[in-house]
Amino acid sequence: MTVQRSALAGLRVLDLSRVLAGPWSTQLLADFGADVIKVERPGSGDDSRGWGPPYYEGHDGSRVSAYFCMTNRGKRSVTLDLNDERDLALLRSLALQCDVLVENFRVGTLARLGLDYASLAVDNPGLVYCSISGFGQDGPYAQRPGYDTIVQGQAGLMSITGLPDHSPGGGPLKVGAPVVDVMTGVYACCGILVALAERAHSGRGQFIDLALMDVGVTALSVMAGNFLASGQVPGRHGSALANAVPSDAIRCADGHVMIMVGTNLQFRRLCQCLDLPDLTADPRFATNECRVGSRDALMAILLPRFASRTRADLIESLSAAGVPCGPINDLGQVFEDPQIRHRSVAVDVSDDTFGQMRVLANPLRLSRTPPTHEAPPTRLGATSIDRTRPACHWPPRREQQAVPDPSPLPGGRAE
Repeated sequence: MTVQRSALAGLRVLDLSRVLAGPWSTQLLADFGADVIKVERPGSGDDSRGWGPPYYEGHDGSRVSAYFCMTNRGKRSVTLDLNDERDLALLRSLALQCDVLVENFRVGTLARLGLDYASLAVDNPGLVYCSISGFGQDGPYAQRPGYDTIVQGQAGLMSITGLPDHSPGGGPLKVGAPVVDVMTGVYACCGILVALAERAHSGRGQFIDLALMDVGVTALSVMAGNFLASGQVPGRHGSALANAVPSDAIRCADGHVMIMVGTNLQFRRLCQCLDLPDLTADPRFATNECRVGSRDALMAILLPRFASRTRADLIESLSAAGVPCGPINDLGQVFEDPQIRHRSVAVDVSDDTFGQMRVLANPLRLSRTPPTHEAPPTRLGATSIDRTRPACHWPPRREQQAVPDPSPLPGGRAE
């Protein structure tokens, strides 16, 4: 059987990042065959190793958080103390042999250690160096620490998430998942791949300055576009869309459904399914613009019809009519959903210490070079190096590897 070469086989990535945004980006690279070496603090490692419960419990009494396991599969772990001069020399030696470096230290920290892009690029001009920070490498907030929740507020996402102030339970809310961190990780991966594509022509790497704040503002997308065009500050509409009516989370007899009516044809079909054909002739609801202006009047008519129907009945009826809709599921329902199961969105990986772990699969589906998820999250310090040597060298590249090479660095041993 011919072994298909992984898309990023031979790519060497030094991961100096912690928690979520940076590790998410390097996990994406590892999924496609990059050899990702995660550098962690001796003894404790990445902060998120202890961010639980829940934890996976090992047969040796050790444990690791599900949070860490969700962002660090397929990597190798090296422990180095950045306060130790010899470890710093080893880290610099490793960086000079890599294609990519990802870090999320506070701005200026690695420059003081001689590990910034300008210092490393002198001896490794092909290095693609991605710095992830809360607010960017310059500007009045550059030295501030940044976290997903802080940025969700400051970038405006929370101002458009939640119910209006005058509604019961109204007020700003953060998005339930760390969307800014995840989006930053995806943007980091995209930027790295763009830089590598350009390097194939120029032979030169480059520096990537990526800020959570910039990503958070970009995530406003069409809401920002509306404001920039009109100057009108948008409010909060709960689950309703501001520009399309009816499009909202609506209560049925046994739960909620989400509907999205974006065209006049879809509105006519919705009215037929709800046995309200006369609504399509009402001038208040003739176009989407009219419906946006008459939102309250329209919803007062529609809501009782939804409340009298079950979710399954409504979804079957609306879907058959071509009206976009779906159930609002909890996570238990999500991972039992037949479409999610068919697409294998959650996969099992096996670890010698922790047994079976269930993690999210990479959502990309490539026909010839798909991602792989077989390698479990890296154990702290699983790849050893010989600290008695002044420099360290990677093992030979394995062009056909489907997952990162588990072999130790010369002079060390793998657990």
